[in-house]
Amino acid sequence: MAASCLKARSDGVERSGLSGKEIQIGKGGLGKRILRKGNSWRTPCPGDQVHVRYSGRVEGGARLDSSSEGSATTLEFKLGQCEVIKGWDEGVATMKRGERAIFTVPPNLAYGEGGSPPLVPPNATLVFDIEMVSWTSIRDLTGDGGVLKKIITEGEGWATPRDADEVLVNYEVMLDDGTVISKSDGDVEFQIGCDSSSEKVHLCPAMSIAAKTMRKGEKAELAVKFSYGFRWSKSVPQSTELGALADSNWVIQLELIAWKSVVDVTGDKKVLKKIVRAGEGFDHPNEGSVVKVAYTGKFEDGGIFEKKGSTEEPFEYVALEEQVNEGLDRAILSMKKGEQALVTLRTNSVVGLDDPAVLANSVLSYEVELIDFTKDKPFWKMNAREKLEACESTKNDGNSLFKKGKFWCALKKYEKAEKYVQFDHCFTDEEKSSANALRLSCYLNNAACKLRLGDYSGATKFCTKALDLDPCNIKALYRRSQAHLKSSDFDEAEGDINKALILQPDNRDVKLVFKELKDKQKEYKVYQAEISRTMLSRMA
Repeated sequence: MAASCLKARSDGVERSGLSGKEIQIGKGGLGKRILRKGNSWRTPCPGDQVHVRYSGRVEGGARLDSSSEGSATTLEFKLGQCEVIKGWDEGVATMKRGERAIFTVPPNLAYGEGGSPPLVPPNATLVFDIEMVSWTSIRDLTGDGGVLKKIITEGEGWATPRDADEVLVNYEVMLDDGTVISKSDGDVEFQIGCDSSSEKVHLCPAMSIAAKTMRKGEKAELAVKFSYGFRWSKSVPQSTELGALADSNWVIQLELIAWKSVVDVTGDKKVLKKIVRAGEGFDHPNEGSVVKVAYTGKFEDGGIFEKKGSTEEPFEYVALEEQVNEGLDRAILSMKKGEQALVTLRTNSVVGLDDPAVLANSVLSYEVELIDFTKDKPFWKMNAREKLEACESTKNDGNSLFKKGKFWCALKKYEKAEKYVQFDHCFTDEEKSSANALRLSCYLNNAACKLRLGDYSGATKFCTKALDLDPCNIKALYRRSQAHLKSSDFDEAEGDINKALILQPDNRDVKLVFKELKDKQKEYKVYQAEISRTMLSRMA
């Protein structure tokens, strides 16, 4: 462990903290007051998996969440990897095992000007009571002793690769007796988590597992069981007997040189984004943002079919307004200012491609640079009238997209529309009534989108929200019954259908879904009877 991690990181006045006085951590204004000293001299390093108990509140305001008090439940996160607010990353890094302290976190190290509605207002100072339970530095990466990792040289920064990222490594694989069975000839690139059919995968599973825990420049030693080690064949000398390898544990010296992040934009691998150059900060465009980009679209053979904008004269458009094809639009929404990326998409999965020459190619790629973007006016800066007008306008935009079959884009519009009227404490009674009607419409439309997209649990959630506002809403009961039916939750579906038929006995759509339910229940009974007969025949 690096020496810098073995002492608390403060501004040099930590001795005051031992007497219960508040000390300043770093230069961002983070305050720390020690309630109970730790029982060790060590502190965790960036990348360590830390376990803490905590409670929190807004200074002078609402209580926030906490870990279970009086129990063994802890919160776990990787230190220094932006999994928590910056104040936590800085403060927890100073704690020793068993230590308990109060941290006063200024807005710049918490949620800043935007806050985190509804509990955390803009520019709020937060106060946390944190107990350091433990942390893990040398890790059992698989949980069964299959891959044990020991850090030899600490890496840079805080980021680590993820599944599908393309990593560049150096490695050397040895048996227990020191026999080298494989060694990289210079830097080697492979893709994390891909199956063995991929041309970029020729390394063992242990390297893929370990690479996801490493930072740039990090060197590690892996103790690997055979089942996590053997995948390649060309790398292993022909004279080496496979049986001998199976009886040996392996030692792998692994260095992570660099990597390129690959993001599954749509969640189904139909639109992939490989980050060529990282962008600035953490913010990215959302629906309605004015975006400035430069991009070049290419076929698989390298031929250019579209080119728009340049660094000096970028192409400007409004996100999710059908001005570029949906796949590219969604990828750009995931980018940060200044980011350069290679976006790959399958034409049969993207709405908005009409050119026959483009559709004739199964895979398209775009070289994209996000030069700048400007977001809409945030809802917390609007008055009541502006919120209602923005909600109505955005909902109508969603309706237009839904009619065109662009269900994901419509979903985003409805979600954005609902946010405008989510908090109505400043509304008059008349405005609250209008806001509830708009909110109800957004919930129902969201449910319709979720049904079309095959997200039945999401559809159920939005229908339930609609029924909380209007318990007798026929559309909400009907759509929730459809979601239950698609998920084979027949009892839940029957309950919603029966209630809808009581309210509107002659509703044609409800009658149809009732008939579908009865047909599925009959099919299920036949299936259950067949299983019973099979089990009895085997027992006989």
